[in-house]
Amino acid sequence: MDLKDLKPAPGATKERKRVGCGEGSGHGGTSCRGHKGARSRSGHKSRPWFEGGQMPLQRRVPKRGFTNIFKTEYQIVNVGDLERLEGVEEVTPEVLKKSGLIKKADQPVKILGEGQLTKALQVKANAFSKSAREKIEAAGGRAITL
Repeated sequence: MDLKDLKPAPGATKERKRVGCGEGSGHGGTSCRGHKGARSRSGHKSRPWFEGGQMPLQRRVPKRGFTNIFKTEYQIVNVGDLERLEGVEEVTPEVLKKSGLIKKADQPVKILGEGQLTKALQVKANAFSKSAREKIEAAGGRAITL
């Protein structure tokens, strides 16, 4: 099979409507635009959200609550994920980024308590859940808030 042999599946493409090709075509005269109004004229543009004078969707739907622009978005790492780190005694955001557990080292990191931890690790993060702090300290490690 070559690139030249590729073609769309049957029924995937259809002929474009050829308007303005005379009365015999069925698309002559007004060329399927009707007689009068903005859409029959050349140069007509409509906004993508315009609904023909109907109350627009973004004004029809009820609005509730608000978005807190000062909210801190944490990158989440579970205690069970720390167990998989090999040859590491001090866990920092840079170590987590190198291991692929977080995407950005400069964004805040929060450690949650899902999973088990048997290694004594010194974990440095921006926030800890109560259960994560307990599990780290129970394993003989330390949870240090940055």
